[in-house]
Amino acid sequence: MSRRHLGGLAAAALVGAALAALPHGADAAAPAHGQSARALAARSAHNLVASKAPQLKVSAHDGFKAKPVQSSHGIQYAPYQRTYRGLPVVGGDFVVVTDSHGQILTTSVAQTHKVRLRSTTPTVSKAGAVRTARHRVPNVTGNTPAHLVVWQHDATSRLGWETRVTGHRGVEPSIKDVVVDARSGKVLQAKQRVADGTGTAAYDGPNPVTIPTSGSGSSFSMTDPNHPTIKCQDAANNQTFTGADDVWGNGSATNKETGCVDAMFVENTENNMLSAWDGRNSFNGSGGGWPIRIGLDDENAYYDGTQVQIGHNTQGAWIPVLDVLGHEQGHGVDDHTPGGISGNGTQEFVADTFGAATEWYANEPSSYDSPDFTVGEEVNLVGSGPIRYMYNPSLAGDDNCYSSSIPNEEVHAAAGPGNHWFYLLAEGSSPTNGQPNSPTCNGSSVTGVGIQKAEQIMYNAMLMKTSSSSYLKYRTWTLTSAKNLDSTCALYNATKAAWNAVSVPAQSGDPSCSGGGGTNTVTVNNPGNQSGTVGTAASLQMSGSDSQSGQTLTWSATGLPAGLSISPSTGLITGTPTTAAAYNPTVKATDTSGAFGTTSFTWTIGGGGGGCSGQKLGNPGFESGDTGWSHTPSVIDSSSSEPARTGSWKAWLDGYGTSHTDTLSQSVSIPAGCGATLKFYLHIDTDDYPGGAYDTLTVQVNGSTKATYSNQNAQSGYQVHSFNLGAYAGQTVTIKFTGTEDYSYATNFVIDDTSLNLS
Repeated sequence: MSRRHLGGLAAAALVGAALAALPHGADAAAPAHGQSARALAARSAHNLVASKAPQLKVSAHDGFKAKPVQSSHGIQYAPYQRTYRGLPVVGGDFVVVTDSHGQILTTSVAQTHKVRLRSTTPTVSKAGAVRTARHRVPNVTGNTPAHLVVWQHDATSRLGWETRVTGHRGVEPSIKDVVVDARSGKVLQAKQRVADGTGTAAYDGPNPVTIPTSGSGSSFSMTDPNHPTIKCQDAANNQTFTGADDVWGNGSATNKETGCVDAMFVENTENNMLSAWDGRNSFNGSGGGWPIRIGLDDENAYYDGTQVQIGHNTQGAWIPVLDVLGHEQGHGVDDHTPGGISGNGTQEFVADTFGAATEWYANEPSSYDSPDFTVGEEVNLVGSGPIRYMYNPSLAGDDNCYSSSIPNEEVHAAAGPGNHWFYLLAEGSSPTNGQPNSPTCNGSSVTGVGIQKAEQIMYNAMLMKTSSSSYLKYRTWTLTSAKNLDSTCALYNATKAAWNAVSVPAQSGDPSCSGGGGTNTVTVNNPGNQSGTVGTAASLQMSGSDSQSGQTLTWSATGLPAGLSISPSTGLITGTPTTAAAYNPTVKATDTSGAFGTTSFTWTIGGGGGGCSGQKLGNPGFESGDTGWSHTPSVIDSSSSEPARTGSWKAWLDGYGTSHTDTLSQSVSIPAGCGATLKFYLHIDTDDYPGGAYDTLTVQVNGSTKATYSNQNAQSGYQVHSFNLGAYAGQTVTIKFTGTEDYSYATNFVIDDTSLNLS
């Protein structure tokens, strides 16, 4: 039995450093003593690393390599790569964030545990690992030499062979960084480096447009003189377009040189946007970029780390317009910020934000590619209009709301919740500038901050990015970014409201923020996570305090369970829940000076039922992902490595082969006078030795242990277990599963098809 492997990299942790931060924001004062802000940031980051700060998860054999400090709006970002016994750690990167004085604001760390590796001696040969890696890419054309790395995922450390394999999917390249376990021979990671998309063949204008070119006299080329690595070429021969005069194109969308006119116009527009809005020096951050090649024989476009290839639509027109080429160049920005190209279903929404920002920065008149939040709106690839709708992704068949299934979706479809979030952050749910209304997943109203601020929040979040990127981490990074950019908390609150509105749940690493019109501080006490049942009245008294005496608090809330409301004068939340789901409410208290504070928590509403009949657990078979359950990361799972009993989803506890604890719980009310039976199906398999209960699963109800299972109970298939809970009639009970592994050898505890039936 192989040890457990989940796709993706280690979850990031955002934790505040123990150093006090000076006031900060876009207007931060100049650094002291004549030193540059970047130099101060580098020194502070070096000192933090040297101190082996706990949040960095430093082991005795770690080494560190500092990367160039990046800067945006007075905030400095110092990225680091990690080694272990001299080997690169895949998933060991982190970023130290400071203000312009070198005061540490926060850290963004990919790994959650220290590296623990017994040996750096492989048992799988380099050649054998390469053969395995090459099977992960179609039509292989080559690979780099394999080298040993440490692969770090959550609490798991593995020795691996890493190689980059190149092949192609039809006319498009496929380039994957593959890590193969150097002891078991299994693939630990296969990360695609080619980021592609689809686009439109519309022209920019009004004509004639001004584009950057090089040359003089009778010799000119389509090369950006300010960024000479950026040039437009014919994809048939990779030759840069040249001419005897500085007049380009014939106005035909099927002409490659005309395609290059559009392409050079777009790259120049995006470059100017990156400079003016983000303070970034071109696409790679150091004044450069890559060739743009017109002529891909496909209805598509892609970025692969060395170039952007531009294809055509069904009418044969080339497609390098603002939101399409802006999107592809956005992949390049993503690739050249800490952590590399975003993963776990986020890379396409990240690129779409750059396409939208480029289109809005250009601000072309309506007869050309005027600003909006649709993607490829002027192309008609299959007769269905835009490719994606950021304000309402469901119009193109994508999800408006986040769920645990999103990271496993095709990457373009997975962009839905992120695009929806960006639109709500920029425009709000009911814009007044002619943009369309946008539905929210929690029924809330969201006020936008404008696309320039939204772009700045997104870009500064990317400078905290690690190799563990995900929707959940982008929530934390953007909240931190917004807080750093605006000390009044206005951007923070708008960012949080937009994430809540697309159902991305609050995370333990999310920063808090309080502020407002006054100099005093309002604190809202977090009541902890709540639970309830459809049809059963709920009541929760919120409380808070004000640093200034004599203030009166006014209460409001967004994201409450359907059927509940808050009293503005008392902060009492009351009502009867009507819909079973997991909600993420945010409660706000505002005093008479305008200062306010907020807090967020989870409120899980289970299914109801009349009398002493019916099944009470919410999402009992896990087919709705995380809905209804509280759990440690990655427990609710749809991978095929451990199959579900029915459907695609199940709860998978442990299986890491190292010291680890997973939990899974749900609270539910049992009506007075009713009988109740808890039932679930459990499958156990193990790598552990017989003779001892080394790894265990306990089942508890309100803290009372009902059963304990261990690696000794391993057997094929699922076994049913049931418990009489009639003694808990009239109570709200918490049913909790806790899986605990010791320091070695994996045991998998897999739960499916739970139920709590009344009688």
